[in-house]
Amino acid sequence: MSTADHVHLRIPGPTPVPWRIQTAMSRPAIGHRSKEASVLIRDISRRLRNVFGTSSPVFPVSGSGTAALEAAAVNTVRPGDKVLVVVAGAFGKRFADILQRMDAEVVRLEIPWGSPCEPDRLAKELDRHREIRAVFLTHCETSTGVLHPVGELAETIRQRSDALVIVDGVSSVGGAPLNMDERGIDVAVTGSQKALMLPPGLAAVAVSPRAWHVIESNPRPRYYLDLLMYRHSLEQETTPFTPPVSLLFGLAESLNMLEEEGLQEVFRRHERLGKMTRRALEALGIRLLTDESCASPTVTAAMGGDRWTADELRAEMRNLGVVIAGGQGRLKGRIFRIGHMGHCHEPDLLAALGTLETALARLGVLSEPGAGIKAAQEVWIADVQRVDR
Repeated sequence: MSTADHVHLRIPGPTPVPWRIQTAMSRPAIGHRSKEASVLIRDISRRLRNVFGTSSPVFPVSGSGTAALEAAAVNTVRPGDKVLVVVAGAFGKRFADILQRMDAEVVRLEIPWGSPCEPDRLAKELDRHREIRAVFLTHCETSTGVLHPVGELAETIRQRSDALVIVDGVSSVGGAPLNMDERGIDVAVTGSQKALMLPPGLAAVAVSPRAWHVIESNPRPRYYLDLLMYRHSLEQETTPFTPPVSLLFGLAESLNMLEEEGLQEVFRRHERLGKMTRRALEALGIRLLTDESCASPTVTAAMGGDRWTADELRAEMRNLGVVIAGGQGRLKGRIFRIGHMGHCHEPDLLAALGTLETALARLGVLSEPGAGIKAAQEVWIADVQRVDR
């Protein structure tokens, strides 16, 4: 049997789809305007509120996470509006590019890739641009493995302006607490193929009451991504356009799994997996891209070595049956990224880390076999003992 028959995905999306969700998605199709579909849509929207940390409705949207980013932008920003985008990686850049094409006046707050956006830095930018109408943030910057302090950043924005706080939670929602209402976030979005454990093709958008006032008065033309249409349809327990019914079945089962594990335990598991990954890489002498204080619980980025490149490591691991991701944009070819979100548990991660050690051995640069696995196990054991106490 070749490795192609059992490829193990450890990329930051799409993530592995558990058998329970695959089984749910294989159900016979139903009419998307049927009573059964209405019950499904109503149930999903209600249960997603807990994942987002909001009392506001959450809308399933047919499309990838980028569709949700565009929906957040096209509904809240008028042509000519001055907006601020924190660009600390490839997906902050994507938000800025979307807004640029919408004829917004975009102020880009450039943050070194691999570093978090500090509230003081954002405050200075807001003080320079008093007329900002919306600020666009990325919670987890997938391209760098940085978890930005969106709560502190949202508080900074509220202290200095009436700007909307709009957050890309594509690779954080379901893997890290977003606490949308508590943090004062006005619009938050996510995608299906990350911590929610689904295939690509479904997004979700949550909107605060404050943001609805802006959306309702926005004359910008939009159709497929018009959130006013989604709100009206959800009141009728349906969607404005044909939804991917099989993905809705899968999302309902994903929510079952999250609720059975307990959302707080899901977050703890992701934190543990991230720490296991970082300690393993450090034990192998591999330099992390990010500081521990801002490291994401869903994806870890690390640098290539002096005698091997990130792409060489990825190629060796792919030959051994484990797929990890490379760098994007200015980090292309310089880093590799390991996803540990969604349907990923400690044994899965240990298998991937063991494969990484084998790949390093094949590259002739492994100094001590087992050092990474040992470091990861120590994190796991210590965490289990802490919980048992």
